[in-house]
Amino acid sequence: MTWQVVLGIGVALAASWTALAIALLLVRPKGSLLTEAIRILPDLLRTLRRLAADRDLPTGVRVRLYLLIAYLASPVDLIPDVIPLLGYADDAIVVAAVLRSVVRRAGIDAVRRHRPGSPDGFTAVCRLAGIPRTPPA
Repeated sequence: MTWQVVLGIGVALAASWTALAIALLLVRPKGSLLTEAIRILPDLLRTLRRLAADRDLPTGVRVRLYLLIAYLASPVDLIPDVIPLLGYADDAIVVAAVLRSVVRRAGIDAVRRHRPGSPDGFTAVCRLAGIPRTPPA
């Protein structure tokens, strides 16, 4: 009986991972966007750290940011980095999802305030995350 439970959990985990891998393959950043995401990574990490340390942001936003930083620092990934293209795309997708969540909750001005670097870099972050560069009117 116990081995059936373990086998069932293993099959469920394998099926979930396969579904996630297929979903990431379908929604991965296309063309130069992934290259751009890798280029802006150092400034993006500083932005995430600064946002997480901002006491003016809601606690839920800061918790998401700390969890994202821990995920990025962790050697365990959803898709191992040794898999070409997809290995780094999963990180970009997770970062984009968290940034969208942060912007929805805290506003684009919070990201702009903590973003080091050039305006072109900020535009690249907005494009990567699929967020508007200006607040909606």
